[in-house]
Amino acid sequence: MICRLRNHVLSACFAWITFCLIVWQLNCFQIGTFHLPAPKPFSRKNYSSPVSVFDMGISDEEWERLQKALNWPGPDQLITQLNLTTSPVHSTFSVVEPKNSYKVGENISVIITARDHNKNPKTYGGDFFKAKLFNSELKASVYGEVVDHRNGTYSVVLLLPWEGQAQVFVRLEHSSEVVQILKKYRESSFPRSHYNGHFEGLGPDKKIIREVVQCNIKWGAEGNWRRGNCCCEYKDIKTGTLWQCERPKKLPCNKLVHHSKGSLENPLNPFEKGLFAKALTNVPITGDKQVINILPNTAGIGKTEKCRSGLTTPVPAGFYFKDVWTSFVCNTQQFNSSKMWNCLQNKIVYMMGDSTTRQWFEFFENKVPGIKRMDLHTPRLAGPLMAVELKNNIIIHWRPHGVPLRFTIMPMTDLHYIANDIDKIAGGPHVVVVFTLFAHLVFHPITFYVHKVAKIRQSVVALLSRAPETTVIIKSGNTAGLKDIFQSDWYAVQENIVMKEMFRDIDGVIYFDVWQMTSCHYLTENVHPGPVVIANEINMFLSYVCPA
Repeated sequence: MICRLRNHVLSACFAWITFCLIVWQLNCFQIGTFHLPAPKPFSRKNYSSPVSVFDMGISDEEWERLQKALNWPGPDQLITQLNLTTSPVHSTFSVVEPKNSYKVGENISVIITARDHNKNPKTYGGDFFKAKLFNSELKASVYGEVVDHRNGTYSVVLLLPWEGQAQVFVRLEHSSEVVQILKKYRESSFPRSHYNGHFEGLGPDKKIIREVVQCNIKWGAEGNWRRGNCCCEYKDIKTGTLWQCERPKKLPCNKLVHHSKGSLENPLNPFEKGLFAKALTNVPITGDKQVINILPNTAGIGKTEKCRSGLTTPVPAGFYFKDVWTSFVCNTQQFNSSKMWNCLQNKIVYMMGDSTTRQWFEFFENKVPGIKRMDLHTPRLAGPLMAVELKNNIIIHWRPHGVPLRFTIMPMTDLHYIANDIDKIAGGPHVVVVFTLFAHLVFHPITFYVHKVAKIRQSVVALLSRAPETTVIIKSGNTAGLKDIFQSDWYAVQENIVMKEMFRDIDGVIYFDVWQMTSCHYLTENVHPGPVVIANEINMFLSYVCPA
């Protein structure tokens, strides 16, 4: 405990020294030219866009509901000085009316007070805090949802789910001023992520010509990406998604063969970059350090109900104890290799999305007895991938979603939109469909994300209509290691809100919240969660596939 406190003190000192250096550096810039827009009362104009609800594929009423769910407070004044932004060094938390001991199943309340670098309390909300309760020795932790009171104070209710000791941990991931910057660039036409289109064909002399040009989505009436020699356009008939590439100098538009990730472009000015400095980002804040003593309770904790669709996800959704996740949604089972083998018997599993669902594929590949990856002559990481086990008739597919996608070079023909792939699945009691959509969409407007989710929802509804016994699972976005203008967790939070809201009334769909599982675990956050987290995700996934 003494070592841990000493480390916290050293970290705080280092953060303060680094902050002083940042302030000194920023004084070299004319920070008065930086202006964040003053927040306005919630209205439709807050999310003004040239994109219509028709373009997104939803109703006016649903868009109003989504805007309310996505609404995030911000500064109530123009912020032109770093000293007026939220300080992780001076912001604090405290446990409300602490007691000498508690019982398992009780709650504690925590108050967070945000202060600026002048030690003055903030008077508006919008800071992005994360909170959890933990015990490192027990490898135990539980997520706490931070409630913004929009006046510079925040509250967290933390469940005490295990016997023993615990401590509260709170960190400031982004100040409210940084969140406004994230929001501004997410909805702007600035292309933070670029992509490459690889064209290939024969020239007049029958020699192969290869050209690489920039590509991106076209979204909105005027598009949000332009180049001088524009453009080859590729419209997907079903989803309406429009992809465009610079016109090659020598080859026609129909010679687009491969896709790959391009460069990232940082839109931040010097002052904005200072607000994203490491000393100010994802930093623990100081607070009550007393150890919380938790006594046993004869009443049980956890859920015994079978996992199925239609169950609500509470906060917390579960907790870790000795690195094992216990769910508060439904009965969590523990699957060893043999039990996995039996559960997946006569099942076809379709996994779609990004590299986080590929992690699931790789887990099964390593754990299910007798399963073998088929050689589809595709890139090992980019896929598509397929594994089979003949004795028990197990087939597992994984495929990345369509563009935009930041993957290594791969054929355009292997990039399918999730909605289109779901349309091609017959379904049935032997079929499991699981998809995720988050990490590669954070570079683009939230309206585009709504459009993608709306098309997937149409396909899921049709699938469950023709085959209602199909198991359909949505894996939420998880926390990521990067906390910058490109891949902030705040983007993923907003995408999770959209996905959950748009599927909340669809019968037969399971929304699996892995956000809480990654947010409270002791492993360093990474867009690719560590093996112990993946193993617990798989246990929850299979608890839905084979409930007990």
